[in-house]
Order: sequence, then structure tokens, then C-alpha cells
Amino acid sequence: MATSIKISPELPLNDVILLRNLSNDIERCQQKNPGPASNGSAKASGKVAERNTSAPGQATADGNTKQDDASSRDEHDLALMRARNNPADKDFEPTVFVSVDLPDLASRWNPLLYRYLLTPDVVMVTHLILYFTTSVPSAIWLFYHFNYLHGILHAVMQFYYVGTYTLMMHQHIHGGGVLSKHPLIHLFDVTFPYITDPLMGHTWNSYYYHHVKHHHVEGNGPDDLSSTVRYQRDNFWHFLHYVGRFYFLIWLDLPLYFLRKDRPTFALKTAFWELLTYTTYLTLFRLNSRPTFFVFLLPFMLLRFGLMVGNWGQHALVDADEPDSDYRSSITLIDVPSNRYCFNDGYHTSHHLNPRRHWREHPVHFLANKETYSSEHALVFHDIDYLEITVRLLLQHYEHLARCLVPIGDRQIAMSIEERAALLKRCTRRFSEDEIREKFGVAKAK
Repeated sequence: MATSIKISPELPLNDVILLRNLSNDIERCQQKNPGPASNGSAKASGKVAERNTSAPGQATADGNTKQDDASSRDEHDLALMRARNNPADKDFEPTVFVSVDLPDLASRWNPLLYRYLLTPDVVMVTHLILYFTTSVPSAIWLFYHFNYLHGILHAVMQFYYVGTYTLMMHQHIHGGGVLSKHPLIHLFDVTFPYITDPLMGHTWNSYYYHHVKHHHVEGNGPDDLSSTVRYQRDNFWHFLHYVGRFYFLIWLDLPLYFLRKDRPTFALKTAFWELLTYTTYLTLFRLNSRPTFFVFLLPFMLLRFGLMVGNWGQHALVDADEPDSDYRSSITLIDVPSNRYCFNDGYHTSHHLNPRRHWREHPVHFLANKETYSSEHALVFHDIDYLEITVRLLLQHYEHLARCLVPIGDRQIAMSIEERAALLKRCTRRFSEDEIREKFGVAKAK
């Protein structure tokens, strides 16, 4: 059975380059060592219109690039990726909107405007304009003149926005902002979340303290409040316990975590901002319950659930041999929802390796270090997002997950679909307390 790599026309170009590169590796390995996983070669399917990713002089067949010299191919692909990220390069392509690429924008803009306005992060500006011209006035109007149709439409709009917004804020909390460091612009940069965060379901500053000061410190280890290692990751009841604890107790668990870690200032700040948000919600609800529910409470309830569904998918597959390795406790997704619309959130392993890595650099990092990913037995998927991974695991659809796996390295490529499914199933096994003490060298009272 041939390994089939589906290349969606909606993928960002760097993802297309990377998937074709990995597909080329699979094909070359299978031709060299034919085995049970393949009766032929890897197949990369999917049309990407008007976007040339071939090296000069390469032959193409069915949209696939082929090259005998793998090293030369990697160098070419890396050069192309880096050029697209470099504002000084003629092939630089800014991200203006997450939904569409604009490769010919330079020819339609004044050179000075193009050079100084269209930085790699201009997309942050366009999204802030979007939120402040739709979400904010809509919320204000609901409090001024409420009706249920508007409330429902507002909630639907926020649900559509929240994924991209949350991952924009992900860049914000790791990078200390997403805009220019000019004093006036930076002032807006650090204050706008106090307006927009509650509209999207975030409590004030909690994302920063939970994600940056806690999750990335613990790295899905046993002291991580969002760790998956104590759960059977394909068990629905374990999943409900995982979500429920975060949903109802994180307001208490996170300050207590900081106290246990001798970080009382963080504990006080976390408790203050979380409780202040709840107090604000309660006050507004008592004053005007209907708009408060649609503007603040409904987004809050949906986001808290969504964050844990996503985190389960990101950290459900943990290698029992090295569960403290970033390569083996997180995964990489090359998919449209994560990378096109959510600032390359699919490159979760790359993010854990360097939380401050710029979002556009994740595909470049992966390709430049794919041999390390391979030797560390990292897991890479395509044509699936974190939410679907969570659902497929809970339904124990391991064969489907195995077909979404992009095998890297001779070991994974040589596996049959059944062997890949068995590998994934092993990675969902719950760790005992004895194993946690052995693997992580720590013990935590439950």
C-alpha cells in the first residue's frame, strides 16, 4: 500500500514545500527499501494552483518534484522558505490576511509603502482592525439595544474568530506584544487585550500565567496542571475528568501551583485577575443579564472547553521511553486549520523547543532539523487538526490516525498502516505513579 500525502490547495506555501519534501523522502526510502508499508512510492496528491515550488531544472510529474540529490533538494527548499520570510529578499511574501496569500502584492504597492508597512506581522494589524470594527461595536450595541437574533449572531461571529484570535494572543504572550515597539503603539499593544480578551472568552492575563509561566515551565510533566500523562488518552471518562478539572478548578489550582513552586507573586496576580474577571462578569450579569451572557459568558464557557480539547490533542501521544522529551511528548501537524488560520500552531514540537520562535519560522526550523526529528522519532501528521485528533483518539480510530501520519525516517516509513496504528495506541497509555517517578524523577501527591 502506497503512502498517500494529501496536499490541500489551502495550505500555506511553506507547508506545501515541506510536505512535498517529506513525500520525496518517503518515496526515495521506499524505492530503496521496499517493504510491507508500500508496493510502490509515496504519492503526494493535491493541486496547488500557480505556485511553483520546484527547483530550477527539476522535472515535474503530477505536481511532484523529484531530485536525486536529497541534500541539494533540502538546501533549495530551505532557501525558498527563508526568502519568503525575509523582508529584504525579493521573494518576501508578507502575511496580510490569514485566509489568503498575496504573492504578487509587491507589484501593486508603492515600493516605500510595501517596504515599511508590510512587515511579516502586518496580519496582526489587520486582525486588530477586524476585531475593533466588528466585535467591539457589536458587543457595545448589544448592551445598548439587545435582541436575541443579534446575540446569537454575535456569539457565532466570536466563535468563528476565537481560534485565530487565541493564537494571535499566543504570539502576544510569548513575544511581549504583536505590534511595533514605538512607545504609543506599544501602549496600545499591551492594553488592547483588556478589551478584546473577555469578548473572546479569555479571563484577564490568565492565558499568560497558565501558558507561559506554568505550562512551558512544566512541559506536560507531572506537575503540569494540564498534563496528560496521568490519563489514558483514548478513554472518554478520563478525558471528561481532564476537562472538568480545568473547567471548574483552574481558578484555584493555578494559584496553588505557584504557591507550591514558591512563586507567591504569581499566585497573587493569577488569583487577582481571575477573580476580578469573575466579579466583573457577575456584576454585569446582575445589571443586564442577557447581553452579558452572549457577550461574555457564552464565549468564556466555549473557550475553556476548546482549550482543553486542543491541549489533549497536542499532548495525547506521549512516548513511554522518553516522556520528558519535547520531540516525544508533543506532535507536529501540517494542516490548514492550524497553520493557515492559526499562525502555524500545528508546529507544536517546534514551539516547545523554542517558545519564542517566530510563527513564520516553524516550517523552516522543521525542515532544517528534520534529521533530528527523525532520529528522535517525532510524530508528524497531515490533513488533520488537534480537535479531530482528540475525537479520533476517543473513538479509537487508530487506523485513520495512522493514515494521517507522515512517516519520517526509515523506521516509521518501513511500518505498515497496522504497525503505525499500534505505535500510536502505545503512545496513549496512562503512566503509573511509579513510572512517573522513574521517568521524570519527581513525585507529586495527587
